[in-house]
Amino acid sequence: MRPRRDPVAPGQVSVWDFPRPAVAEPVGVHIVIQHRGVTIADTRRSVRTLETSHPPSYYIPKDDIAPDILREAGGGSFCEWKGAATYWDVVVDGVTLPRVGWSYPSPTPGFACLRDHVAFYAAPFDRCTVDGETVTPQAGGFYGGWITSGFAGPFKGGPGTMGW
Repeated sequence: MRPRRDPVAPGQVSVWDFPRPAVAEPVGVHIVIQHRGVTIADTRRSVRTLETSHPPSYYIPKDDIAPDILREAGGGSFCEWKGAATYWDVVVDGVTLPRVGWSYPSPTPGFACLRDHVAFYAAPFDRCTVDGETVTPQAGGFYGGWITSGFAGPFKGGPGTMGW
């Protein structure tokens, strides 16, 4: 069942107009991730991925992530467009947030711009912002999109959306 698009307000873009297959594009938005009083990441050099029915996921250059907080986690997954993913734990003040980030060390040619970048789920952190706006995490435990007021849904990830 295909859902009905939410109304698009002025200044918004519908995620239903995003492409399939997904694409990746550099963006100059200001991304900040904070947790337990520590700035985990701060960048204006992210790459976002766009895919039909999903809010954007933002991939942050490793150089713009705080040093010594990433620890490679076990396991992995595979994206039909981006390739094999590696997962990351974040360790802040001795507390481990397990598997809260992912990257593509050897992405497919169409997603080469993701190499040396890490994306993060927003939900585990105290605050994630895009241009100063606190994001709402994409629902569900698998997808890592960040919802801001500039995007209209509905968004894949919640109950009943698997078949979209």
